[in-house]
This record gives sequence, C-alpha cells and structure tokens, in this order.
Amino acid sequence: MRGVTRRLMLLDTASLYFRAYFGVPDSVKAPDGTPVNAVRGLLDFVDRLVKDHRPDDLVACMDADWRPQWRVDLIPSYKAHRVAVETEAGRPDEEQVPDTLSPQVPVIEEVLDALGIARVGVEGYEADDVIGTFTGRADGPVDIVTGDRDLYQLVDDKRGVRVLYPLKGVGTLQLTDETWLREKYGVGASGYADLALLRGDPSDGLPGVPGIGEKTAAKLLDQFGDLAGIMAAVDDPKAKLTPSQRKRLDESRPYVAVAPKVVRVAGDVPLPDVDTALPHAPRDPAALEGLAARWGLGGSLQRLLITLGE
Repeated sequence: MRGVTRRLMLLDTASLYFRAYFGVPDSVKAPDGTPVNAVRGLLDFVDRLVKDHRPDDLVACMDADWRPQWRVDLIPSYKAHRVAVETEAGRPDEEQVPDTLSPQVPVIEEVLDALGIARVGVEGYEADDVIGTFTGRADGPVDIVTGDRDLYQLVDDKRGVRVLYPLKGVGTLQLTDETWLREKYGVGASGYADLALLRGDPSDGLPGVPGIGEKTAAKLLDQFGDLAGIMAAVDDPKAKLTPSQRKRLDESRPYVAVAPKVVRVAGDVPLPDVDTALPHAPRDPAALEGLAARWGLGGSLQRLLITLGE
C-alpha cells in the first residue's frame, strides 16, 4: 500500500486454516503427538500464494469476533447454529471448532507473528470486515484469498480487486472478477450482496426471502436495478411482479430492512497501524526456531522461508 504499483494480498485466515485442517491428514503431528495439520497446511498455502502471485504486501486477517453482537441484534439467527457455548454479555460466543483444530490457532498466530507477516483482527468485527476496510483503503490492486463467497461483493475490475477462491488447496484458484460474477450469478459485484440477502444463506443463518432463490433474485435485480428498486416495485401495482413475489417480498420487509447491514462487509473498521510489507526474513528468528522445533514445522516452514527470501 505504498503506491499504485504495489499488490496487496488479504488472507481470510480462518477460512484457509479450516481448509488446511480438513485437507491435510491429522497424522501430521508435532513431536509430542499434537496435530499440526492446520498449521503446516496454512504455511504451505501461504508459500504457494506468495510463489504464484508475488504480493508486495500481505495481511492475515482474523476474526476477532466471528459473530458480532451488532449483527446478531439485527438478525438473531445470524450464525446461531454454529454457537458452541454462549458466553456472558460483552464477550463473543464460542464457535463450534473441531477439538484438534482449536489448539492449533494460537500456534498459527505465534508463527505468523515470528515470521513478521501482518496479522490483523479488530474487536467487534469479523475478518470479512477487516478485509473490506483494507480493500477500500488500498491504492493498488488487491487479491482477496477466501473460501467465503460473501467477499465477492468486494470485486472491482476498475480498481484491480479480485477474489482468489480455492477450488483445490490454493494451487487451483478461481480468479473471480466481474465478468465471472455476471456469467455465474447474473449480477456484478455491486449486486452480489443484494442477491445474497434475497437468496439467503443457511451457513450464516440468513433466512432470505421465502420463495426467492438465486435465479429469481438475479432476474429481479436485472429488472429493477437493486434492492431498493425491487422494494419500490412491491408498492407499484404496475410493476411486473408475480402475485406470489409481491406477497413474499412485502411480508419480508422487516428482514429486508436490516439485512443489508448484516450481509455487507463493513468498510469503516478502525484498523491498527501495521507494516503490511511482505517480510523477506523472519521478524523474530529465535522465536521462530523455537516454534519450529516444538511443533515440528519442518519442510512447510523451510519452504516458506526460502520463498520469502527470494
């Protein structure tokens, strides 16, 4: 972010370490027998991403709050099915995470810090919001690496913002630009959030508008422009809506009124002042050496260090 020629890469870190956890055998263990498949898998992911895309700046974006209360206040079902333990007011609920993954997350954080890779999470916000704010502030092109389609809303061909969506590890990535979005969903990036909230998303606990699936949502957005245009058509007896569509949209007004704030990523997160430059050498070599020995990070870490030093 030091001029228009620098390329920024933003990692949806939790999305990637979940993929690493399920993609790398749990037989990959530290010397003490603790599984480190997510740790080593994530290091392999970062190595491949840096090799293939050569970013100038890299930020591992974190979920400081995976289910922010301000989103829950608007839609109580938001990610409710993924709550493992409800906590006292003011603290994030605990998310359902595999027992052998949870202990690996602090190790991932320590390794990233020792490497000197910027790691940013902000209280009260999800990684998506951190990514959205970094993207909005970037001066140059941005590559967003995520397995979460919600971030398609940030794609911007004019600004060089694209989503790299892993299809198989990170060696095979779907390069998502506005042309791809229109071919796949019938909407551009600006319409994707509206399509998502109309369609709903069971994985996030978003109900959507009953009877309005993905294809119907895309047709309505093409016909009326955006969500506001669709809702204005509900009040216009001359608008070409079927009686069923008009009824369901009308009955869903309370949801439609609050869903945009929940579905759209925040762009105003108070980001800390961090050095986002991709490191060429570890920030803390002694700490990294200790972590490598304790957790048996072996070739995964060595390959990444060689790549960073190139």
